[in-house]
Amino acid sequence: MIKSRKFATRRRARSIIGAVCVAVGLGGVAMTSMAETPAKSEPKLHADADKHFTLKVLPLLKEKCFGCHGSDPDDLKGDYDVRTREATMVGGESGEVAVVEGDPENSILYQAVMWDSLEMPPKENDRLTDDQTEMVRRWIMDGAPWPDAETQDSIMLEERKVAVNDDGVLISTSGGLADQWTYRRYEPEDIWGFQPVRTQFDQDTIDGFVDQQLQAAQIRAAGQAEPRLLVRRAYLDLLGLPPSPDQTEQFLTAWEQDSDQAWANLIDQLLDSPHYGERWAQHWLDVVRYADTGGFSNDYERSNAWRYRDYVIRSFNADKPYNEFVLEQIAGDELRPDDPEARIATGFLRMGPWGTAMIPQDEARQLFRDDVVHSIGQSFLSMPMRCCKCHDHKFDPIPTQDYYRMYAAISASQPAEIEAEFLPSENQVGFDEGKTLVTRLHEFADGERQALIDKQEAAAKKWYDEKGLPYKDEKARKDDPDDQKPPRYAGLDESEKGRLKVRQQDAWIWKRRFERFDPMTQSVFNGPDYWLDAKKLRQPKKVDPKWRPESFIHTGGSLSAKGAAVTPGVLSGCGVPVEGAPIDDPFALTTDVEGRRLGLAKWIVDPRNPLTARSFVNRLWQYHFGRGLVGTPNNFGVKGSKPTHPELLDWLTGQFVDGGWKSKPIHRMIMMSDAYKRSTWHPDLEGLELKDPANDLLARFTPRRMTAEEMRDSMLSASGELNPEMGGLPIMPEINLEVALQPRMIQFSIAPAYQPSQTPQQRNRRTIYAYRVRGQADPFLEVLNQPNPNESCDLRDAAAVSPQAFTLMNSELMTDRAIGLAKRLMKDANDLPGRIELAFQLTMGREPTANEQTNLQSYVRDMVTYHQNHEPGDVSYPTKVVRSLVEEFSGEPFEIDELLPNFENYSPDSKPATVSEETRALADACLLLFNANEFVYIY
Repeated sequence: MIKSRKFATRRRARSIIGAVCVAVGLGGVAMTSMAETPAKSEPKLHADADKHFTLKVLPLLKEKCFGCHGSDPDDLKGDYDVRTREATMVGGESGEVAVVEGDPENSILYQAVMWDSLEMPPKENDRLTDDQTEMVRRWIMDGAPWPDAETQDSIMLEERKVAVNDDGVLISTSGGLADQWTYRRYEPEDIWGFQPVRTQFDQDTIDGFVDQQLQAAQIRAAGQAEPRLLVRRAYLDLLGLPPSPDQTEQFLTAWEQDSDQAWANLIDQLLDSPHYGERWAQHWLDVVRYADTGGFSNDYERSNAWRYRDYVIRSFNADKPYNEFVLEQIAGDELRPDDPEARIATGFLRMGPWGTAMIPQDEARQLFRDDVVHSIGQSFLSMPMRCCKCHDHKFDPIPTQDYYRMYAAISASQPAEIEAEFLPSENQVGFDEGKTLVTRLHEFADGERQALIDKQEAAAKKWYDEKGLPYKDEKARKDDPDDQKPPRYAGLDESEKGRLKVRQQDAWIWKRRFERFDPMTQSVFNGPDYWLDAKKLRQPKKVDPKWRPESFIHTGGSLSAKGAAVTPGVLSGCGVPVEGAPIDDPFALTTDVEGRRLGLAKWIVDPRNPLTARSFVNRLWQYHFGRGLVGTPNNFGVKGSKPTHPELLDWLTGQFVDGGWKSKPIHRMIMMSDAYKRSTWHPDLEGLELKDPANDLLARFTPRRMTAEEMRDSMLSASGELNPEMGGLPIMPEINLEVALQPRMIQFSIAPAYQPSQTPQQRNRRTIYAYRVRGQADPFLEVLNQPNPNESCDLRDAAAVSPQAFTLMNSELMTDRAIGLAKRLMKDANDLPGRIELAFQLTMGREPTANEQTNLQSYVRDMVTYHQNHEPGDVSYPTKVVRSLVEEFSGEPFEIDELLPNFENYSPDSKPATVSEETRALADACLLLFNANEFVYIY
């Protein structure tokens, strides 16, 4: 382990290896013989030498050295013990002096930590910092004092009264599992998120804060973007849709008359659009992990999840105050028990992936509660909670006790599908049509199941007759002794056994699918633990009113390792007491079954809470600029990013709270700023990249690529195929047919095939309404970085990878959209130049240049000639698919038929074979425009 720059030193060290260990794990060092002990200098004792050792040196020894030289007295590396002064001074196996009082330069320990001849610790990553080596040097200069335990305790107790010292600040919490954690100190800039929001500022506008930092960095800001780019930027930011040519022209005309008024009017117009809620709800659904299925091995449908999706859209459109939005999602059922809207809002608590198959009930409950605690933390507080499930948080001031107090706050909440009557605002279009489809598929599956059951029971009756016993049906004989009942699956061969298992699952799946049309919602209720089966979760009719959950710290996160009991509570490190809490426990919530979640939610939206409003304001900023003022929107902790403009974040937070927690005024404030309206072009881009390569200071606007949803919706908008209908049952867009029909295994069976909605009008609605299956991603959306709904997505991945290029040029979806646009051009323009001009207006929001017009005309004519000599094939759709499976116990193969009734009277989008050569040629040009950076990116 010794690393020496000098051979002679290394050779001498081998003879006394293990004699001395430094505070960072030194196993052996080179030193002079005892006969050559260096002369000792007179110690230069500082007045606070004992304090320095107790607060600086001893913690360093414990952190860096005790692991090998103190934690296990029976296994001391090099026989060197640093738990006492005597042992530390004397050294290890050789007995030679390791520390010379008052003389660090002649102390082998100090030489080693300085990497002077010796290199201790030997790994570069473990090397002591300059500040740490200075601690060791000063301690030796002071004569290596080592006060007794009583003195140390007195020093530490006194220091705990000091809020701020050279080591950082203390954060008062409910206390960790050890004093070392409870009284650890933090750098003030690291725990900025836990500090109160500032209220005094030197600036009072967004541009004031931004320009102040630009001036300090001597960076010149870019000019204002062209109005044509600004209108497209605004539409896509607020609506997720591009402006139509008429909308662009109207804005440009108004801009020429009064640019400021035109811009202000445009923002108000877009914020009033119902499509605003669709766009901004998608951001929130990313954070909370929205999906229509539960994930894991069964991936059961959550048939009413769409009602939560539509609740979020309505909330954004209504500019619902964010504090109310939070209250409803965490505790809407406690806040307004008789309000269906509030009940639907609690679907937030059910958004995470969760199942009950093949795991014990207690573990299933723990997984649900852990998921909810973590989701509440990162969604509303920007504070991930998983890190403190097993131990006190390694970096943030969140003791594991606080984690389990939040856990206790939701421990009385049980997941279930709860009745909630349909609201007048909820879209119920397609219910009758959907019921007809589900009825047919259920009747087919149940009929196949019943035929096999009939055959089985016929054999069972024969068995009872032969035994002279009275017949019992399958349920009645279930618990009979084996010699008193026929064999399981009597009369069925191995393939029939396999088919019966599949048909039983199919029948159940389609029966559950009827719940899509029932007035129910994914929610929770307060009550005792009950048997959880993700297939069907219902609130028991009778609940024990005396029941109270018991809550403990689960040591190491293990259910079987119950630690100290805890009561419901909140995060003490935020320093915000719970309203009405007892004086001796200011962070406690009620211990009643009812009101725990409501108390937690009210604490979260307390205006004094330093995390909540900051978190949401940062998300609003992020979705306008592509990155938040804090670059880690789900993590405001020590390991998260620091704010680039901390004063601006706090000023905006104050404006947000003072303005009634409403989002739309913040949108206006952001979009009216010069910072938002800046051009992506900068006059000194090279210099800017040297001074501010990440554009943290906002000298220019950073271009961003369309999200997957924006891409699909914008193409449908350009082609005129977009159906603007809002809300309601999930739609089933066309996806790659191989992916749609591929077998998707679930536990004991196979999931139903993906069947797209029958008509283009049903399919071609906005992507936010698309059916989200955790176990089957839409390949087009996935390749364009639509996030996996199993984890919260606080920031979309914008990486450009080669599969995206292949998809955008070659996928059937892109071909269909290009044909759709070409058909619109053929209809709305009379000649090729006019069609090319309209194509540019619909995709780029501008006129083509003369060169673009000439080149595209030539390209289209060439492609007409090509298509005249190449006839595309027809596209056919199967109405049935045969599945090949293997019976789980015997290994025998069997087959089943799966009906695909949606394809029986299917109206596909226009395909190459259904349009003329001229239309196909024009579609090729449209495909080029859809692939242009000017369409895909927002500048």
